[in-house]
Amino acid sequence: MLTLASKLKRDDGGKAGRASGASDSAHRISIRDRLLTKEVAELETNLPSTCKASFPDEDKLHHFQLAVSPDEGYYQSGRFQFEVDVPEAYNMVPPKVRCLTRIWHPNITENGEICLSLLREHSIDGTGWAPTRTLKDVVWGLNSLFTDLLNFDDPLNIDAAEHHLRDK
Repeated sequence: MLTLASKLKRDDGGKAGRASGASDSAHRISIRDRLLTKEVAELETNLPSTCKASFPDEDKLHHFQLAVSPDEGYYQSGRFQFEVDVPEAYNMVPPKVRCLTRIWHPNITENGEICLSLLREHSIDGTGWAPTRTLKDVVWGLNSLFTDLLNFDDPLNIDAAEHHLRDK
């Protein structure tokens, strides 16, 4: 995280030294990367105690993994890995999130697809993605899938929900 932040500072400092007519598209930083620099710093200070984010490449803040280890509920003591990819059009579109851990969960399919309203680009109930949302909202939402957002009434994985209702 420090790598991209220092690169941004270095690039901003270099702009002052260039001639006013010179443009260098190779040094442009996308809006997504500027937002992520701020959001990742905030995320690191406000991460739930049950979550741990890891960045395989510190220069690519738009791709990271999140480990969720619930400390209560049905999934207590489990460890669930998620892959988060932030598209170039972020923050107008939500991050793409996939569960890497095979899990029997009403809101996560066996293929890793996730049913979480804030990850939807368009939502009828108005709780979908909005440009005002951040990575912190995504992480807290994923964490809540194992506690208070566990939804057996409107499941993505119907078999898991029915199984739970038959035999808790």
